[in-house]
Amino acid sequence: MSSDNIARIAGDCLPLPAYSGKQVKNNEAGIAASKGMAMYALMESAGGAVFSLLRSLWPQVSRVLVLCGKGNNGGDGFICARLLHQAGVQVTVLTTVAKIDVKGDALTAYGQLEQNGVDIIQGNAVALAHDIERAGDVGLIVDSLFGIGFHGELDPDSETLIRSVNAHPGRVISVDLPSGLSADSGCVSPVAVKADVTLTFIALKQGLFTGEAAAYVGCLYLAELGLGQAFREQLASDHLVQGRQELPDLEPVSEVRHKSSPGLVLAIGGNQTMPGAIRLAGEAALRCGASMLAVACHRNNRTRVFDGRPEMMLAPDRAEALAASDALSKAKVLLLGPGLGRDPWAQELFDFALSQPLPCVIDADALYLLSQQGQLPAAKNIRVLTPHSGEAARLLGCGLDDINRDRFAAVKAIACRYQGICLLKGPGTLISDGKTVWINTSGNPGMATGGMGDVLSGIIAAMLLQLGQPLDAVRLSAWLHGQAADEIAEKQGQRGLLASDLFPELLRLVNRYQEDGKAQI
Repeated sequence: MSSDNIARIAGDCLPLPAYSGKQVKNNEAGIAASKGMAMYALMESAGGAVFSLLRSLWPQVSRVLVLCGKGNNGGDGFICARLLHQAGVQVTVLTTVAKIDVKGDALTAYGQLEQNGVDIIQGNAVALAHDIERAGDVGLIVDSLFGIGFHGELDPDSETLIRSVNAHPGRVISVDLPSGLSADSGCVSPVAVKADVTLTFIALKQGLFTGEAAAYVGCLYLAELGLGQAFREQLASDHLVQGRQELPDLEPVSEVRHKSSPGLVLAIGGNQTMPGAIRLAGEAALRCGASMLAVACHRNNRTRVFDGRPEMMLAPDRAEALAASDALSKAKVLLLGPGLGRDPWAQELFDFALSQPLPCVIDADALYLLSQQGQLPAAKNIRVLTPHSGEAARLLGCGLDDINRDRFAAVKAIACRYQGICLLKGPGTLISDGKTVWINTSGNPGMATGGMGDVLSGIIAAMLLQLGQPLDAVRLSAWLHGQAADEIAEKQGQRGLLASDLFPELLRLVNRYQEDGKAQI
């Protein structure tokens, strides 16, 4: 990425590291100084980048409101407003801070705004909310209220102001991140600006990619302001945003492949009332490259699980028989949990599966049973846990709000406590081995339907067969899962998307290769 350009953040320009707000705030001045850049010059570059982007996106806009708070984020807004005025756009600045309280570089920007004769309205948040409500002919609002230093909850007056922005019919561009959104966690308390576009500066902030952020960020752009490369070189991050570039490679199918390579997945689940979950997981594993699949489901469900899919093999449904079975002796990966239930039958198979020295994907009801284990014995195998937020809270013995306040800490904690890899599902799925966190960017809201998690667990099982590094297998699985749904949504929309709709797209994605044999996702 050129340091002088504004780039839209999409799959083609990733992976890139992501940082907490504190990391950026504490290091940007030092890195700017190392490049010989004064902080006011940096503010001018930021404000100029906002101006350039909004003019390129909305060249016909004739009236703009710029909403400014205190600090450098407000200073960026002051500069953008001045440039809009100089370009002949009718612009009004609404600010919650009196001039006497504006400090440092932001004060310099404020002074230049005054010298240019830009309309500045200062008032409390509630009064400004009324001004926004009355400005029906404004085509664009620039949100530069809060920056990366925002934490905690909005006060009631600021909440009123932000709700007025969200109710306005004009477009919204947020400066650095939408006001009210945590740069660290993607958490919103209780509301944030719903931006059409967010332009973030220097480096990606981790909170822009996970949790509630998807409902507020809109299209995300990055302006590195000449510091991005130096920032990445001088400040390491263990949080990485993955896109379609530099994903783990699947090897081409061997000309002498046989059905024991890559091998058999043994899927365990499908209790009496839940045949569909293990069927979806098993078929996903087959579609993504498992050469054989055996299913241990409740005997009352066998007809419904195997109907129409003769490629699935039947495994015994009791632990003692399963221990002596060909299915276990040939298995290279276990898939445990979809539709498993929580009764004695489920507990018996759960205990059996966890005692085996095979890589194991642990999903759904198996996560509940795992959370009831108390002290967990040392891992004999590779464990991949795939909780959603509620299951994550149960695994860590905390509340759902605790998970949502810091998904990054949660995914690391689960990986460490349960001695494996954790994939924390939800918007901005997180994948961690307890050290590094990968943030997945594929997927869409249409995936919030029954069975999607079962399909994901089957994909992971298949990738564990085919990739040497478990973290790579989980990363690629998350991307394939979301990308399949994205390609369907692009063709026919998100509403009504079924988990089984993913199978044709998954089959195509795992077989899309470049001439050199490397995966082209």
